[in-house]
Amino acid sequence: MKAIIFAGGVGTRLWPLSRKKSPKQFEKVIGDKSTLQLAVERLIPNFDWKDIFVSTSERYIPMVLQQLPMMISENVIGEPELRDVGPAVGLITAILYKKYKNTPMVILWSDHLIKKNDLFKKILYQCEKIIKKHKDKIIFIGQKPRFASQNLGWIKFDKVSYETNNIKLYNFSGFHYRPTIEKADEYLENGNNCWNLGYFVTTTYNLWKLYEKYQPEMFTGLKELYKAYGTSRFIQLLKKIYPKMPKMSFDNAILEHINKEDAYVISEDLGWSDIGAWEALKEALQTSPEQNVINGKVLLTDCRDSLVYNYTDKLVVTIDINGLLVINTHDVVLVCHKNSVPKIKKLVEKLSESENQHLV
Repeated sequence: MKAIIFAGGVGTRLWPLSRKKSPKQFEKVIGDKSTLQLAVERLIPNFDWKDIFVSTSERYIPMVLQQLPMMISENVIGEPELRDVGPAVGLITAILYKKYKNTPMVILWSDHLIKKNDLFKKILYQCEKIIKKHKDKIIFIGQKPRFASQNLGWIKFDKVSYETNNIKLYNFSGFHYRPTIEKADEYLENGNNCWNLGYFVTTTYNLWKLYEKYQPEMFTGLKELYKAYGTSRFIQLLKKIYPKMPKMSFDNAILEHINKEDAYVISEDLGWSDIGAWEALKEALQTSPEQNVINGKVLLTDCRDSLVYNYTDKLVVTIDINGLLVINTHDVVLVCHKNSVPKIKKLVEKLSESENQHLV
């Protein structure tokens, strides 16, 4: 099976650590390794390096190769321009279909945390065996919800289709992106819903045919790139065709169109967290909501439910703070309530149009 890790986002919700010149997936958010390094590490040794691919922006290719010295350079695919996930998945599908035709593939992301790596590897192994037998299916891998999240997508599933090696595959029923708190409470209560991680397993052939069927305009360009891949024309053609592709999410492009009977759902507790935002990072690392999460030279007195990350040699001292985020970098100090994280993205957009645009 081929594993594709997407690592092209900018990550404005983790500003000021995450910047355009060095997005979140390349930064040391947890311990002394980047989340990209952790994403690859959890695949090894079950996957050989030749079977691991990274999709990123072309400007970040040197950074990927620097952080992953064992990576095969031609397996790092650079997008000449960000066009959202729909075209990005289409591009990697065209390349893999050209090289491997009808091979199982798994889509993964570089900015997630998974605590139960052994279970994750077991699930991937079972998915590969299933997809080899059912090459026209998709298996969505979901996280059993820990709370009623309004900020994540949810996958609905029905009865168990079959079970293999203690892994249950449910019939797929649909998606719901960012539900109301009432709906999220309902999903958590009924037990027939899981968090959508954006992880799925299918075959290169099946995904290629889905693009042909549901995105004919995009497929026209993808087919040209498919034909040119492996020749001297590919990079030039990529720079010409890719920026003209319609900008759309993978959900809108493909997943919203698939037949429910063509997909299965695995819902397990992987210890998964999307750590693409500061409050999500705190939730992932804390053992209780009242616990403080710190990094670097930090001294807290009478504080609770706060995250304080210091990336400088100066000591950061906080007294009597509750529910706050304090991020100290060499050129920016961010202090806000953890519930105000959505405003960070808007702030970064304003900075992009000001005299402080160099801080974005």
